[in-house]
Amino acid sequence: MQKKNHPILRHLLIDVLCAGIALVIFALFHHVLPRQQQSLGIVIPNPNKSASGQIARLPGSEALLASGGVSDLGDAVARGGKNSGGMNGKGGSALTGEDAGEAEETDDTPISEKFAERYTDQVVATENSYSSPDIAITVTEETMGRITYYLADIYVRDITCFRSALARDTYGSGYRDSITDMAALNNALIAVNGDYYGNTNEGVVIRNGVIYRANRTDCDVCVLYYDGAMRVMPGSAFTVEDAVADGAWQTWTFGPALLDTDGSVLTAFASTGRIISANPRTAIGYYEPGHYCMVVVDGRGESAGITLPELSQLFYDLGCTAAYNLDGGNSSIMVWNDAVINQPSGGGRESSDALLIAEVNDHE
Repeated sequence: MQKKNHPILRHLLIDVLCAGIALVIFALFHHVLPRQQQSLGIVIPNPNKSASGQIARLPGSEALLASGGVSDLGDAVARGGKNSGGMNGKGGSALTGEDAGEAEETDDTPISEKFAERYTDQVVATENSYSSPDIAITVTEETMGRITYYLADIYVRDITCFRSALARDTYGSGYRDSITDMAALNNALIAVNGDYYGNTNEGVVIRNGVIYRANRTDCDVCVLYYDGAMRVMPGSAFTVEDAVADGAWQTWTFGPALLDTDGSVLTAFASTGRIISANPRTAIGYYEPGHYCMVVVDGRGESAGITLPELSQLFYDLGCTAAYNLDGGNSSIMVWNDAVINQPSGGGRESSDALLIAEVNDHE
């Protein structure tokens, strides 16, 4: 018996196939293939080094502002995204509306005058430490039960030693590089993975004093300022006007916050069980202006990984007053002395960005 043709079914299958191909192409274009993104290109002046105090624009950036005022920038950003006010794939905010107030008053002593005893007139390097006129770093491997983590205790005399790197030195989506290569390209003494900003269009991207993106987000945002202070706030509390006025040097959008605004342990997180549960982690901690730490926790192997409440407790026990969770899982990597020193899950993976400490000036 001759089989009957089903033209409607055949056309339907062809339509489904074409739609599938279109979705694959869309995903490749937006999430896999490298693609430069439009950057705000606003340079925030360093109040310690800028006489004019005026914001500037990077050459080639789009003229997004009708005039150069900060208020116009805020208006442009306000139209750039929607804050859902809830939870997303990165875990949402661990802070409440009560945590969105003004930053605490801190010691006004410039970081250039703090911790003088930590620095050395010339470079002194050992297997697990480094010191110079501007930087002091000590790196240790620690264990806590079945958890192994790597702790970098960091002092900087000049906040521009605390830098970010972009994969292929380019802002955009789909650009990825190893943390080792980004560290080498930027002469980093130590480096960890960042917030993987290139995996989403959400949130705030300020790197080395340049505003690349300032879309609204429901994640906590971490801001490092030119004066050395670090503050973590709900995404709804972040404004570009404040970032410019207060002198933001770096921002990261991932989270959640690991301590509340009083520096106390957080036990409740607006995240799924998968995110809260034990995983490899990368996080940064803040003691006071000029004193920071980087932590990378191994997981999914001999080391069990760490839960968010346990990570919060760890930073509290370290004495930090603020702490912030970055991208984790296979991304969690620490590079020291030009080599990866932890055991990344799955062998690690490339990322769109890194946090690093590097000399501003070469020291003999």
